[in-house]
Amino acid sequence: MLDTRRVKAISLDLDDTLWPIWPTIERAEKVLHQWLVDHAPMAAALFANPAALTEIRQHLAEQRPELRHDLSTLRREAIRLALYRAGEDPLLADDAFAAFFDARQQVVLFADVLPALQELSQRYPLVSLSNGNADLERIGLAGYFRAAVTAREFGVGKPDPRIFHAAAGAVATRPGDVLHVGDDATLDVVGALNAGMQAVWVNRLDSLWPHEQQPHATVTTLSQLCDLLA
Repeated sequence: MLDTRRVKAISLDLDDTLWPIWPTIERAEKVLHQWLVDHAPMAAALFANPAALTEIRQHLAEQRPELRHDLSTLRREAIRLALYRAGEDPLLADDAFAAFFDARQQVVLFADVLPALQELSQRYPLVSLSNGNADLERIGLAGYFRAAVTAREFGVGKPDPRIFHAAAGAVATRPGDVLHVGDDATLDVVGALNAGMQAVWVNRLDSLWPHEQQPHATVTTLSQLCDLLA
């Protein structure tokens, strides 16, 4: 059971907790593809080939394992490699990625998110904790958060306990006094539990819980989270 008396701060996952990620990525990939069609058509054709794209990503994973937590650099380097293999200018990769990254920040929030952030940020210090590359400043949500912790900047990602401890430290709170909230049963909930935090599972899709360890509470919206903490 959730012990609300212990909650001194809240860490929040971003993708699929505050907005649906795959529609966002699909739109951004369409923007990238059109940019390549306009500026590097041979690379666009290569990127449109699923087998070739998979091979490029596998090659980078093998050759640049240090980038596995840096989704932005991985995507930029995949674009660069595609340009090189297509016989086009690899220097175009920066502008191509910028087009993708700008579109990736154009998220559509779940309807419950803004009211919940407004309420929660008035009561607790909030810290975002993400393995992804969302930019809260560009999205327009940075004002609700005291800090942001990402796998890219920290060097390890969820479910490693160290990144949860870093999130707690970012808001000057002990891990045991932080409530972590996220949609991923393994990365968010089990990761937070193993880091000594309380954890709330945001189960928007009515999924079955897959682990022996249990969340302290399950909600389908952040509005229900606010009610739990009232």
